[in-house]
Amino acid sequence: MDIFEEINVKGFVEEDIDPTLDLFVEIEKLKKQKNAVILAHYYQDGDIQDIADYIGDSLGLSQQAAKTDADIIVFAGVHFMAETAKILSPGKKVLLPDVKAGCSLADSCPPHLFKKFKEQYPDHLVITYVNCTAELKALSDIVCTSSNAVQIVESLPKEQKIIFGPDKNLGAWVAKKTGRDLVLWNGACMVHEIFSREKITRLKERHPGVKLLAHPECEEVILEMADYIGSTTGILKYATNSPDKEFIVATESGILHQMQKENPDKTFIPAPPNNNCACNDCPHMKRNTLEKLYLCLKNELPEVTVPEHIIKDAVKPIERMLEISAKLGL
Repeated sequence: MDIFEEINVKGFVEEDIDPTLDLFVEIEKLKKQKNAVILAHYYQDGDIQDIADYIGDSLGLSQQAAKTDADIIVFAGVHFMAETAKILSPGKKVLLPDVKAGCSLADSCPPHLFKKFKEQYPDHLVITYVNCTAELKALSDIVCTSSNAVQIVESLPKEQKIIFGPDKNLGAWVAKKTGRDLVLWNGACMVHEIFSREKITRLKERHPGVKLLAHPECEEVILEMADYIGSTTGILKYATNSPDKEFIVATESGILHQMQKENPDKTFIPAPPNNNCACNDCPHMKRNTLEKLYLCLKNELPEVTVPEHIIKDAVKPIERMLEISAKLGL
């Protein structure tokens, strides 16, 4: 099996690595040799966050991908994020440590079905959450993230009819915050949908007065309990700026690494999901490892590509998001 067949089957490059190698040192060397930059999402493992040049949420990562002068972008995240980087920097090589790092939310909105859904509302403008495929972005008028969704909707005339997809929970929260009547696609993130209201209630009883911080992709029953609702960056900033010393956090557990690094004197408790796990990991995000990242950069594979005609249509709604965000100072 050659390296390309192996990637098709496994999703990543697999090679023996000398166990005496310091992967942090080797990755730094490769970055300099190849003029590469590593962009990592907050939901990645701590080791990957520690070696990254930039760590952020979807908005921040999109902004970094648009302005980097690196020749190679290694995206430590999931497939739609690497696609977004390629759309914004088509002349650069974009690598993903494991191309099978997908997204349940992106999968919940097949573009061919969304196209038919969109055709039912010809007078509606389409806003899609960045957690979707390149093809879906190409069917959109504006892309948004959880950091700017409310502001983007509010930037449009009140009479403008809007389709919002693919996340129904984020869409419902935005509709509530803005007072707008949004047509929602019925999609959701598996990670944010399995938090247990009962377990969180019991946890709050054991930790009286402790605030619950939640991501707007969570279901409404969880958001109703939350003391603060915001993007991963928003949650991090809230916890850092708050005088409180203890928090319950309802989002993917990878964010706790940065929260603890920035606030070593504070305690962060992952909100329990409705399963037997003590925390809430995204299985797609966690497909990436430090070893895969090293081999990815060494071999410059797997590479993420997007067809030119998709880039041409998908870049417009992303650039519109970035323009609106820049105007609003986001």
